[in-house]
Amino acid sequence: MEQEMKNCTTKGEEETVRGEDDGNKWVYDSSLDHKGRVPLRTSTGVWKAALFIIVIEFSERLTYFGTATNLISYLTKVIHQDLKEAAKSVNNWAGVTTMMPLLGGFFADAYTGRFSMILISSGLYLMGMGLLTMSQFIPGLKPCSTDTCSHPRKVHEVVFFLAIYLLSLGTGGHKPCLESFGADQFDDDHTEERKQKMSYFNWWSFALCCGLLLGVTLIVYLEDYVSWGLASLILTATMAVAVMIFYFGKPFYRYRVPEGSPLTPMLQVLFAAIRKRNLPYPPNPALLYEKSHKDKGRLLYHTNNLRFLDKAAIVEGSTNLLTEKQPNPWRLATVTEVEEMKLVINIIPIWLTSLPFGVSLAQTTTFFVKQSSTMNRKIGNDFEIPPASIHALSAIAMMVSVAIYDKILVRMLRRATGNERGINILQRIGFGMIFSILAMATAAIVEMKRLRVVEKEIILGGKTGTLSMSAFWLGPQYIILGIGDSFTLVGLQEYFYDQVPDSMRSLGIAIYLSVIGVGSFLSSFLITLADHVTKKSGTSWFGKDTNKSRLDNFYWLLAVLNGLNLCVYVLLAKRYTYKDVNRSGIVADSYKGESKVLEA
Repeated sequence: MEQEMKNCTTKGEEETVRGEDDGNKWVYDSSLDHKGRVPLRTSTGVWKAALFIIVIEFSERLTYFGTATNLISYLTKVIHQDLKEAAKSVNNWAGVTTMMPLLGGFFADAYTGRFSMILISSGLYLMGMGLLTMSQFIPGLKPCSTDTCSHPRKVHEVVFFLAIYLLSLGTGGHKPCLESFGADQFDDDHTEERKQKMSYFNWWSFALCCGLLLGVTLIVYLEDYVSWGLASLILTATMAVAVMIFYFGKPFYRYRVPEGSPLTPMLQVLFAAIRKRNLPYPPNPALLYEKSHKDKGRLLYHTNNLRFLDKAAIVEGSTNLLTEKQPNPWRLATVTEVEEMKLVINIIPIWLTSLPFGVSLAQTTTFFVKQSSTMNRKIGNDFEIPPASIHALSAIAMMVSVAIYDKILVRMLRRATGNERGINILQRIGFGMIFSILAMATAAIVEMKRLRVVEKEIILGGKTGTLSMSAFWLGPQYIILGIGDSFTLVGLQEYFYDQVPDSMRSLGIAIYLSVIGVGSFLSSFLITLADHVTKKSGTSWFGKDTNKSRLDNFYWLLAVLNGLNLCVYVLLAKRYTYKDVNRSGIVADSYKGESKVLEA
């Protein structure tokens, strides 16, 4: 008998070793290669695939920031909108652009898949950039000379706004799918690849900042001092080349098959929980219904929060799971489906408390740029940088911070905390929020100084043109926000990819982007509200002339709102329950009310 047990043990160990070897050769995370087969680990995925995706992200961000950061200058100089109207136009466009990914992410997860959605969006993006380029070169579409008229041709205005909103549609598919498609190239169930994925989010943001840096320096310089048309032509050509490079990486990618609407299982859980609301909870969570790991993706462990939803997984007395192979999903949900519903509910408070950070970010492409346009931007005697190029300091700060965090801080923190991330995701986000408060307070102090210079040189001294005060006084607020971005923005990307159900990761990245989009809309709303209130007291904070505005008061308001929000966020983060994946593939079988273990 002892010999038989020994033989069984040895056999089990051999099967385990073979299973581990097989797992190192093939990728069993529900992904497929370009021919629809189980991917071979050595020839697909990880950095060899992610680099193709990072290239198109760099190009897309170069195009986006080359357009977005100087948009307020175009609207005021060429379209001839006043400051308040231009700021609202920029915020509304940025809001739409960062809300569209919710639609693109949903369709990618439910129907098209990420790869196909990226190609569709690339086509829309190229159409928008092509139209933008034509509006600068075709005589009938060109704006009139700013020296001879105060308004451009109406046709130019229509074509221009059509083009930039086509970019919004393209971004709607690019942003949620590119980042999540890149993260899909790393297997969560493989220890080494899981660690590489954590670095991936950092270096993804590094590439994003490289695109931002070139966009707000080289491209913006061409727009302001050479030709808007030449800048658009370069961006269009760069985007076309990047799309071709992305397509050539097709054999190296790992693909996820869309599983239909990710919202349907959540509705089923809610309906089943309401229907069984009067049933008593089982004495042991192991008695709740769960499928085998083979049936559908990764399993999640049961958690004790939002217990009302657990009732959806209670097996009713009349249900015979031995004979009923596929229970009615509107009557009985699995523990994993219930936990996925909990994940979605749990992210809502985190999303809400991230919005004030999005409002702070909205200032970098609106009021910060207009402040810069009134200040001395000369380097040396002759070279003058464009107003939007000060944004480069934010990109540089973020790039340096991300590199230091990934290569130094994470390794130190891993040894100190024993956490493979170094610190958990919500802690990282919270640290960045502290920097947003400091950035808004710094912006207010710098603006107060700028207004004192305005009073001395323009109001009392009668000077015309730019102030003697250097635009690099704006550097500290950009740098502080850049450091904050390396914590909060990268943390939010990882959070909304990792903490949503596996079936809605494109939508998860879209939800992250909506933080920035809704933040832009909220910025417009706060501008309107503050303008309405301060007009009643005599002088609006937002005049047509930046030198007659009180942007410092608006920045102090944002600093206070961010401070109050941080207090709420800390309370939520302390109580948050993270996604708990069952990597062993072992589940409880409750078919007969027993608690026995099945191997998946």
